[in-house]
Amino acid sequence: MAEMLDTQAVTAHAVLLSQCEEQFDLLKKLQNEIILSEQDCCENPPDQSVNRLMTTAAELKHWATMEPNLLAENSDILLQAGKEEMLKLCSQLEMIVLCNEAKRDKLKETKELEQKWLEEKTQMLEAATDNIERLQIEREKLSVHSVLKDTKDKIHTMKLYQERLMESLGEILEKHVPPPQIENKKMKNSAQGVNEEYISLRDILELLMNKVLTTPHDPYVDIDATFWPPYIEMLLRYGIALRHQENNFKIRLEPFC
Repeated sequence: MAEMLDTQAVTAHAVLLSQCEEQFDLLKKLQNEIILSEQDCCENPPDQSVNRLMTTAAELKHWATMEPNLLAENSDILLQAGKEEMLKLCSQLEMIVLCNEAKRDKLKETKELEQKWLEEKTQMLEAATDNIERLQIEREKLSVHSVLKDTKDKIHTMKLYQERLMESLGEILEKHVPPPQIENKKMKNSAQGVNEEYISLRDILELLMNKVLTTPHDPYVDIDATFWPPYIEMLLRYGIALRHQENNFKIRLEPFC
């Protein structure tokens, strides 16, 4: 049965092809006649254009009133040709369906990824919102008075700590770095006396530290006659103090990190 249908389809295709070739030959013949008739027309281009327009309008009117005729009168031939076209159309539609299904699967995968990303971002947003609300509640609990009191307590603690450090520093300096002493030439014996004009090493360090704290933009201290030179030399040699780059009579405390 299938072989019979295939044979009928081939026969119908051959018949239609033959009829199409006959019609094409007829069209070629008519075209040649038209070309030959145009050569016999008048040589005046305007008249020739008008004639062509009138001819074309008459042919259009004639074809508009005609009923289209089937190329083949045999219904079996037309049926087989229609089946062949339908099979081609079905094949094309199947390809379109496959392509659309592939696109659908791709869009479905993309949708799932987008939904997963949206869920993650939603969770992050909820966590951030909860954190903001918690911080706002904590900030509301902290009043201005409590913040001020806490700051004052910290300042007081730092002052006490600074005082203890200064006391410890003074004790260490008094024990290991005694006040400056020079030979007193007015004394007849070889005893040594204290020059009351020199300040102690503790006072020098306090001056340097206070200068750094009060005027950090200008931390240098002028060296005058009250500074004992060995003290200055010791501070410079051990990296505790630095000289001014342009003025050797100014020193500052070494910045410790």
